[in-house]
Amino acid sequence: MSTTSPADGESAIERCSPADVTPVTLEATALESTAPEYLRDLKHEFAAEDLSPVELTVDACFDEDCSLATQDEVDRIRGYVRAGSFLGVNAVTVAVDDVANDEKVRPALAACAERAEREGLVLEVDGPITLDR
Repeated sequence: MSTTSPADGESAIERCSPADVTPVTLEATALESTAPEYLRDLKHEFAAEDLSPVELTVDACFDEDCSLATQDEVDRIRGYVRAGSFLGVNAVTVAVDDVANDEKVRPALAACAERAEREGLVLEVDGPITLDR
């Protein structure tokens, strides 16, 4: 990795050029596994088909007012964040169906969003709950 900047001062984004690939959204249910070996093979399949996964969508449900059930669901989402990072997506969108206790779910999803940010992704929540108070 070079510590020098480009001679003409252009940023990495300014130096991008279009690629002939089709952006696609991938549903988490379509993944057979989140194991690195499987994801590596899937990434190669996408490249061979000139496809680029840009978003991973995950259906989630927090219908139990139980800290353990909430944590289990957030751990599952976190696994998809890791998988999305491995696949090179820009965002993981979590579609939430039901929320039994906002006070348990919101901080758990916020922690997951922080993890996504550390991975270079955006975690978006679609449903009856937001990450904002």
